[in-house]
Amino acid sequence: MGGLTQALRTAQSGLLVNQQTLNVVANNIANVNSEGYSRKIVNTETRVIGGVGAGVQIAEITRRVDEGLLKSIRLELAELNKFTVQDDFFARTQELFGAPGENRSLSHLLENFTSALEFLAVSPDKSLEQAEVVRRAQDVTFTLQNMSETIQELRLQADVAIADIVTEMNKIIASIDQLNDDIIANGSVGRDVTDLKDQRDQQIDRLSELVDIRFFFRGDGDVVVFTSGGRTLVDTLPPIITHSGASSVSATTTKDEGDFAGIFVGKIEGRNDITNELRGGQLKGLVDLRDNILANMQSQLDEFAAEMRDAFNQIHNRGVSFPGAQSYDGTRIFIRSAEQTITFNGTDDTTVALFDASGNQTAQTTIRTLIGGATTTIDNLATQLQTFLRANGAANATVAISTTNKLDIKLNTLAVNLSFRDETATTNGSTLEDAVIAFDANGDGATDETVNGFSNFFGFNDFFVDNLAENIFESNVLVSTFAASASTLTFRDSSGTLTGSPLTVAAGTSLNDLATLITNSVTDVTATVVSDGSGVRLRIAHDKGSSMTVTQAGADTFLTDINLHSADVRVAETLTVRADIASTPGKLSTGVVLFDADRGAAGEYFMSVGENSVIDALAEAFSASNQFDTAGGLATVKTSFAEFAGRIVSENARLAETNESDINRQRSLTESLQLKSGSIRGVSLDEELSDLIIFEQAFSAAARVISVIQRMFDALERVI
Repeated sequence: MGGLTQALRTAQSGLLVNQQTLNVVANNIANVNSEGYSRKIVNTETRVIGGVGAGVQIAEITRRVDEGLLKSIRLELAELNKFTVQDDFFARTQELFGAPGENRSLSHLLENFTSALEFLAVSPDKSLEQAEVVRRAQDVTFTLQNMSETIQELRLQADVAIADIVTEMNKIIASIDQLNDDIIANGSVGRDVTDLKDQRDQQIDRLSELVDIRFFFRGDGDVVVFTSGGRTLVDTLPPIITHSGASSVSATTTKDEGDFAGIFVGKIEGRNDITNELRGGQLKGLVDLRDNILANMQSQLDEFAAEMRDAFNQIHNRGVSFPGAQSYDGTRIFIRSAEQTITFNGTDDTTVALFDASGNQTAQTTIRTLIGGATTTIDNLATQLQTFLRANGAANATVAISTTNKLDIKLNTLAVNLSFRDETATTNGSTLEDAVIAFDANGDGATDETVNGFSNFFGFNDFFVDNLAENIFESNVLVSTFAASASTLTFRDSSGTLTGSPLTVAAGTSLNDLATLITNSVTDVTATVVSDGSGVRLRIAHDKGSSMTVTQAGADTFLTDINLHSADVRVAETLTVRADIASTPGKLSTGVVLFDADRGAAGEYFMSVGENSVIDALAEAFSASNQFDTAGGLATVKTSFAEFAGRIVSENARLAETNESDINRQRSLTESLQLKSGSIRGVSLDEELSDLIIFEQAFSAAARVISVIQRMFDALERVI
């Protein structure tokens, strides 16, 4: 009886094991098309009782997966998704920038603008050609504004997407943590956990698409997940990831300045910010877009817009529309006009001339004559110029600093018209040439800025205006290792010298340390080192948005070395044609004030409606080469405006094409690895059907043994 009973139990074990094995095979077949499902393998072993074989038992049910291959796939998924998440953004920028040869591209619009200038140079008095110049200029500024707005909108979308991904990551991490607990709990009592592991793999796969991760398994089946930078995402107690999306974005919004919130793993503090540690995944792609790629595009546009503004305005300020202007609204901001001074270089001087409606001179003097020398404060210049105008046909004229701290001139009469002409000397009819103006911005007797052109210095007859406060200053693009020379910096706004200023800077101070020193020392001023292309800029901003000056001691060279200037950032999104010129194109400067030695007793100045030297110079300047500084990854170059615009368009096209190439290459690699993994972990119907026959026969054989033993028991009962 004992032998038969043992035989029965042995056969029963075979029956039960093969029954469970058939269930596993059935589950494999049912999930042949299920994404993320891995083939399950039943591993059996001999059951031994008292040193004697007692049938069979299931050792464990395992998955047929290559964990090493899965790690490689997840690394490549992170890299692939870094590129794919950028694809839609590049499609938008491609549509925005256009191809180099397209009519709507920035380079083509510049060519149209240059052509309009050339046509006007031929007929400077023609209203149709004047209107065409203004229209083409507006096409350029509108396009720059639209491009800037779209770039900032895309940066905002990228930041919102980052916030969405962080939310999804928290859900995935919580799911992996729960699956960890379930796997440990079920595995400890011998239950099958392979399907739970499949679910966990799917969650890890998705997480690897969002961020670059690494992971390892503990002996109890628990998985620990962490970023490439070493930040733990899944462990015994997973941290919460946080990111507060921005509500609005402008050209001045940067992560370096703290305008974008960090991506914090755990407690919200600087050391837990992983933004700069990311190496792959959608998070990395979006951060690159927001902080580098799109920001660089904006920097390129701002450089272009600022150079176009400065080059055009310098020439446009040399003249005025016939027969002179009734008013001038300056664009330069003077925060302390009673203390700030200008000084003419050498023998340079500027003629001040009044004309009648026919362009004939009614009165004339020079700035040096009015101020009694080469140097004057801004307030004194305004006073002396107003006195001259009131004494020579404009009795109600006003020359004063406006509420916006700019020098404005208003004749308040139609009897005369005002013009300025720069010359190499005070003598009437001296050679026409831009006067060199030295500006002392803080009244310490040292030159802080040198500008060519008297009218250009004040911005009396600017064509392009941006109406920006001088509240942000920045350097040219520098290498990150740049160190300051010894200097003393002074920061002033309309209230006077700011607390903490003058500030002494030691030689060898790094840019980051200098930014920290300025921020911590000077009231109402924040300095930051911001990324730009492959380099950095030192950016200094007034916390209250007030206009200010940043100057150095007379013998210092630091600010000159880095070319600290009123920041070009924001120019592309605000640049426009001056309102009165846009509404009345006839106010375009086409020519300059002329001098005729045969007029009057000793020669007189006059204006001619057909004079075209200014507009001719403008057409030539926009066809000739201009110096463009390094910006947004584009190197310093001397080229025409249309060609530089073409470089911007081409650079955007190159980036989009490179991204597409990276996607194709990375997708091919990822799909190859996934195919290899699928061939290992995937279900093969041929194999399953073959196993089905084997296990069916084993089940039948075990059942047959049980049937035979049952008959033997029946025979024994009959004998007994």
